[in-house]
Amino acid sequence: MAFEITNKFLENLTELIATTNNPAITELFEDLHYADIAEVLDELDFDESIYIIKLLDSEKTSEILTELDGDTREKILKNLSAKEIAKEIGEMDTDDAADIIGELSEERQQRVISALKDDEHAADIKELLSYNNNSAGSLMGKELVKVYETWTVAGCMRRIRAQAKEVSRVHSIYVVDKQDKLIGRLSLKDLIVAKNEQKISEIYIAKVDAVNVNEDDEEVAKIMSKYDLEAIPVVDDNNVLLGRITIDDIVDVLKEEADKDYQLANGLTQDVEADDTVYELVKGRLPWLILGLFGSLGAVIIMQNFQTIMDNPEYKALFFFTPLIAAVAGNVGVQSSAIIVQGLANDLIKGSLWRRLLKEIAISLINGLLLSIIIIAFTKILGFPISFSVAISISLMSVIIIASLIGTFVPIILEKRGIDPALATGPFITTSNDIFGILIYFSIAQLILGI
Repeated sequence: MAFEITNKFLENLTELIATTNNPAITELFEDLHYADIAEVLDELDFDESIYIIKLLDSEKTSEILTELDGDTREKILKNLSAKEIAKEIGEMDTDDAADIIGELSEERQQRVISALKDDEHAADIKELLSYNNNSAGSLMGKELVKVYETWTVAGCMRRIRAQAKEVSRVHSIYVVDKQDKLIGRLSLKDLIVAKNEQKISEIYIAKVDAVNVNEDDEEVAKIMSKYDLEAIPVVDDNNVLLGRITIDDIVDVLKEEADKDYQLANGLTQDVEADDTVYELVKGRLPWLILGLFGSLGAVIIMQNFQTIMDNPEYKALFFFTPLIAAVAGNVGVQSSAIIVQGLANDLIKGSLWRRLLKEIAISLINGLLLSIIIIAFTKILGFPISFSVAISISLMSVIIIASLIGTFVPIILEKRGIDPALATGPFITTSNDIFGILIYFSIAQLILGI
């Protein structure tokens, strides 16, 4: 049963902290998962969170730190000494340790790394910090199990036992040559059934998926998703085995990317959260609001150019349908771009662009025809002339086709230029389609009605 934070639990914990009842606090957290404890700390006052972090043993608090909300963790780290942080880092896997240290200033990073007792652990963390953000190198951990092709099965088993003590989850056993170049992987089943005197070179599997240390993290995520991998080895340009990336790291990448795309699609130019400062929230939201404002001003200018329609009492009602045209254009564009952005993210947009063009036109014609029939019936019930109904219907079909094509090709063009295609959804598509929709609507209406 999942743990649930209740007011009663928090009140009890707060009282235990106030009375410094350390044994009771330790017992309270004894059977809780570190992710649940992290949620509890996010709910507490800052001083109370610090109290618990310093009370619990490093083996547990090191895991808790990796699960904390970023802002909460930042505050806690500021109030821990370099020696205290080093104690926590010493219990972490290298990839988590590098992530935590990477949040510190360069001066504190040096002090924390210098305070680490394990020199090899410190060297591994420094190596991971040297790789570019959003690369496979920044994601990987140094903990893995590797064996040499020249080892015998008996010798291999002894060494695996020693290596496995430092690895929390053994997903794969990697085989390397004398130069530490990755040449394959080892099946645990084959290792168990093999004879003790057999060489690893006789039983290893030569085929192994790997990624370059400079590979983009999103590309790594696609590879692991495509081949259903729980872990993937990381190599340098000479195919030397450097580390491995596990599925939990990739889940974090996918979540971050999904959050970023969601915010971009809704007009947020940077990563912001509900509890950020007013300045940060305004800075993240204002640019797209300004774009929307200029888009609306453009629509106003376009409508001014069709003043003759407004001056004609017989067709003045055309202006009543302007919000309908703009809304349909925006919705169609967002639908099309959302499908394309999702396809680009999952590497599903392949083949001829002309085929995709024809497909979008066909979909738009069907949708436009059905919606136009509804419009004709609606305007007929309200008593508008048939020419009026036809003008609105043809305009609506044209707007749907154009909006669909804009929503389809803008994300593709952005991606080809190295720009995040998620920018194409939301305010960008809605604003552009509002402008084109109104222009097309009044132009076609003017043409058909002869105004």
